[in-house]
Amino acid sequence: MSNKLLRMDNIGIVVESLDNAISFFTELGMILEGRANIEGEWSGRVTGLASQRVEIAMMVTPDGHSRIELSRFLTPPVESDHRNAPVNALGYLRAMFAVEDIDDMVTRLTRHGAQLVGEVVQYQDSYRLCYIRGAEGILIGLAEEIGKKAKA
Repeated sequence: MSNKLLRMDNIGIVVESLDNAISFFTELGMILEGRANIEGEWSGRVTGLASQRVEIAMMVTPDGHSRIELSRFLTPPVESDHRNAPVNALGYLRAMFAVEDIDDMVTRLTRHGAQLVGEVVQYQDSYRLCYIRGAEGILIGLAEEIGKKAKA
């Protein structure tokens, strides 16, 4: 019998404002798949946080393959804040998204309060890339394939 990885279900991001994060990822092009409150003894056993109460929202990419789970902890209170950590901080995550038009996406996201981390750069003849700090300081990457439409 072989054990094999089946898929990655989602990436989790803890936020202060679920509504702001949902709005940001909706502008990016993700779709709100659902919202729920999670609590109970079973959920605390999974996370090791005992009596937790969490409001979550699941965002999905248009192709249905990738998800981000946004979580707002009601209890226990948030313990630390990594939102302003530099890109090279240990354990720090960012999600990279393929987009059709990086300039348009940067413009749209900055209207929602996002800030360009560095600048939009070209990597060889393959991609234009950038990092953006969006809602809640969440770091995301954007990649536009040069000369082709992004593959759905």
